[in-house]
Amino acid sequence: MSLTHSRRDFLRTGAAFGAAALAGGRELIGAPGQAPGTAGMRVVSSGNGLRATDKAMEMLRTGADPLDAVIAGVNIVENDPEDMSVGYGGLPNEDGVVELDASVMHGPTHSSGAVAAIQDIKNPSQVARLVMERSNHCLIVGEGALRFALAHGFKKEVLLTDKARELWLQWRENLSERDNWLPPQSKKFPGELQAYVMTYGTINCIALDAKGDLSGVTTTSGLSWKIAGRVGDSPIIGAGLYVDNAIGAAGSTGFGEANIQTLASYQIVQFLGQGMSPEQACLKMLERLADKVKLNPRLRRPDGRPNFGMNYYALNRKGEFGSASFTGPTQYAAHDGTKNALRPAAYLYKS
Repeated sequence: MSLTHSRRDFLRTGAAFGAAALAGGRELIGAPGQAPGTAGMRVVSSGNGLRATDKAMEMLRTGADPLDAVIAGVNIVENDPEDMSVGYGGLPNEDGVVELDASVMHGPTHSSGAVAAIQDIKNPSQVARLVMERSNHCLIVGEGALRFALAHGFKKEVLLTDKARELWLQWRENLSERDNWLPPQSKKFPGELQAYVMTYGTINCIALDAKGDLSGVTTTSGLSWKIAGRVGDSPIIGAGLYVDNAIGAAGSTGFGEANIQTLASYQIVQFLGQGMSPEQACLKMLERLADKVKLNPRLRRPDGRPNFGMNYYALNRKGEFGSASFTGPTQYAAHDGTKNALRPAAYLYKS
């Protein structure tokens, strides 16, 4: 299977996807953002981040620090129980416990903070910032992260919603015919669960302010039904998030283990530093990752393509931005200082 990216195919499918989105009442713009906007300010996020980009740009316009802006943006999604991959309402681990990961990176000071496998705290992105500002560490995990949050005034909250609990029970009850967990006799295996048999979803948000400073955040509830204590790429600086204030910022959503093994976000920023556009840098990283997948039979399909999803987002200091995914069409959110919209991402493979 060729990994070459067809620009013609991308534009054709992107246009069709945009028409479908418009028909559904959701505005979608059909080109990577490179046009000038308000004072060069930009905010880029994953496809679930349209509210985050709107909030972050609102704050940038008031002169807020870009890290304050992106954290406030993702807090909207962390607090939303309908987004089952982030924060409150996130899908739990195999024991039915919600564990959250998050990282932040501040371009002007090249500082970072992160928490992993933290329980009972709705906004791990805020705790990650505290790790950066109020500790001499970069990453605090598990019970230690919870104690650190409580010491700074955070309150324990129940993060497992009724909907997430029901989905976890359905997964557990249908996991095996040889265990002792049985579903109700009157219920069939629901179609909704098919999308949650194993999911990985996250929100990444990166921003450029009017002064040319960059910052970013990535936050997630991680792989659904994961082994307790599993940590993905989201809290790993260089894997799920990386910012170099002199070059650009990058983040990811998708199968975190693959990003940890390749330091994907760091690599994308290095590609930006070599003169690649954000879209080119994201596609280059996907091609590199696809080559690595060929070495691991567990991570590839019979046709050689990766058997997992991956999405990258990038923003350079000039204000250019872009995104790419393994399989398309897909979309990402971006505010160019003038317009906030969902935009089609480039991709390696047609769905």
